Amino acid sequence: MDRAALFDVDGTLTDTNHLHVVSWWEALRQGGHQVPTHAVHRAIGLPGEDLLDHLLGEDRDRSGDERLSAAHDTLYAEYFHRLTAFDAAADLLRTLAGAGWKVLLVTSAKNSELEALREAIGADDALTDTATSDDVEQGKPAPDPVRHALDLAGVAPERAVFVGDSVWDMKAATRAGVAVVGLLCGGISRKELEEGGAAAVYQDPAGLLAALDASPFSRVPA
Repeated sequence: MDRAALFDVDGTLTDTNHLHVVSWWEALRQGGHQVPTHAVHRAIGLPGEDLLDHLLGEDRDRSGDERLSAAHDTLYAEYFHRLTAFDAAADLLRTLAGAGWKVLLVTSAKNSELEALREAIGADDALTDTATSDDVEQGKPAPDPVRHALDLAGVAPERAVFVGDSVWDMKAATRAGVAVVGLLCGGISRKELEEGGAAAVYQDPAGLLAALDASPFSRVPA
């Protein structure tokens, strides 16, 4: 029976969360909004519209949203050629693919960002498919992106494991009925990830790879 390894990208496989923080902070500043960087950091992982709802309130004037998102995209694109993956990210994906797992990326990144992220990871040969927030009506923390990834893989929830770095990842996977692993490299605490639903927490992709045989991945039989 098939098994699926589902991975968030920003902050999980790539060291990009704080680049998003700076880009959103500057975009918001340009739009006349003073939002502290720690608040922006905690919103990373949400799709753009939901991120703005979270930071500015749902009852706000939305007429400037498109301009804010465009400013973020322009600012973040300046980093595309310098994006880096965490150590062992590619090795982790290839190890799972080599063990027969279907490996899918489940991300809120837009297609232009995803292309740069995949290049930074450098493990396209290990990937089965990719699910983005553009594919569903609601992004994380709704379960829709995870369920869409499961559909792409043709795998039941109990045959999958999701790896992410944000509370939004934990909630989305848990709501989809998928076992979830948290990574600390995105900057969110162990306690918050566990409270969000993480069955296990590791420092980064290298830490998960080293402990793979005792991780939630080992609990899904081949």
